[in-house]
Amino acid sequence: MKYALVRVLPEVPPGGVCAGIDWASADHAVCVVDLAGRVRDRFTAVHDRAGIAGLIARLRENQAGEVAIERGDGVLVDALLAAGLTVVVIGSRQVKNLRSRYGSSGAKDDRFDAFVLADALRTDRARLRPLVPDSPATLALRAAVRARRDLVAHRVSACNQLRAHLQVAFPGAVGLFSELDSPLSLAFLAAFPGQQAAARLDEQALAAWLATIPRRGNTAPAGVLAARLAAAPRGAAGADAAQAAVTAELAAATAGLAGRVRALEAEIAAQLAAHPDQHIFTSLPRAGTLRAARLLAETGDCRARYPDPWSLAGLAGVAPVTRRSGTYISHEFRWNVNRQLRDAICDFADGSRHASPWAATVYAAARDRGKDHPHAVRITARAWVLIIWRCWQDGTSYDPAKHRALQDILTRQAAAGTPQPHR
Repeated sequence: MKYALVRVLPEVPPGGVCAGIDWASADHAVCVVDLAGRVRDRFTAVHDRAGIAGLIARLRENQAGEVAIERGDGVLVDALLAAGLTVVVIGSRQVKNLRSRYGSSGAKDDRFDAFVLADALRTDRARLRPLVPDSPATLALRAAVRARRDLVAHRVSACNQLRAHLQVAFPGAVGLFSELDSPLSLAFLAAFPGQQAAARLDEQALAAWLATIPRRGNTAPAGVLAARLAAAPRGAAGADAAQAAVTAELAAATAGLAGRVRALEAEIAAQLAAHPDQHIFTSLPRAGTLRAARLLAETGDCRARYPDPWSLAGLAGVAPVTRRSGTYISHEFRWNVNRQLRDAICDFADGSRHASPWAATVYAAARDRGKDHPHAVRITARAWVLIIWRCWQDGTSYDPAKHRALQDILTRQAAAGTPQPHR
């Protein structure tokens, strides 16, 4: 199998020096060392336009062409790349372990961490890789999908708060509709926020109100809804007006978050449709729009970042860590990973088993070996990574007809008369 070429650092850094930057929100500590590991320059720079410009100018004065830093995104990294500097990312966990090279106290100091970053760039060049940024389209999509994930978490939290309040103040509204944060349920709470407002509702009144809602999906008939309200227990007695005011505010907050999520999902769909790699990820079984967008955004479009499928599987946390000592061998959970990437790939793998007989077989075999659900999903995700990486490197869509393991399973199922799942 032919793997992608990887950009590597030259044996000798340009200018004969290496720089390290300990990033911070207010100011940055910078250290420049020569090839012997001696400190050539140390300074701090404020995190503003003038400070970053001065930082870059001083690096150029020291003839530094390479910079090691703990994070691979942000305004500072963008400025360093725009200035033509080579940026190498050394994670905070690695920096923490590297400190023991120079002492055992475990003390944390920004100036010292800048030196550790610069010296690691000098000594460990063979295993470090320059940062190759993704395209602006991918960066924008990544920001959108991560923002949506955060908004969904806020929406769930607001819905839980609303449910806890209603269980005390207005229990009949909790199970009235299929979902408490659905547009129909929130519209009902806006119109009837308290027990007194809902007390006058009978089948005819509910039918009249439902007729004012243009889109209500598969809603139960008005008679069923009226029966649910009548059968529900009464809420706390007294202060119904105050409780209704709280209900109205919590429902409005939940509705606002739900609206923002829907608006962002529409923006994500538009960005995904315009992305040149969208056909790769939307072709995967049961990927849909949001799963495909998350996979694309977290994987990125820089092919050199993952020279083989195992590098992608490792960073995604779906390949275990192997530890060997003599005859002892163990496989352990991988902690130092890109959690956003792991969540995206595992979410897709979990959904794919309901549409792909091959994925379902991989998952079922893992469960039969005694693995729990999360572990079996990671095993399924690792199997998918080999396919996703190949399609991603070649720029081709996933074709089930060329997936030989899937075709073998389909052939056996057809011979046994097993019905096929829908994609």
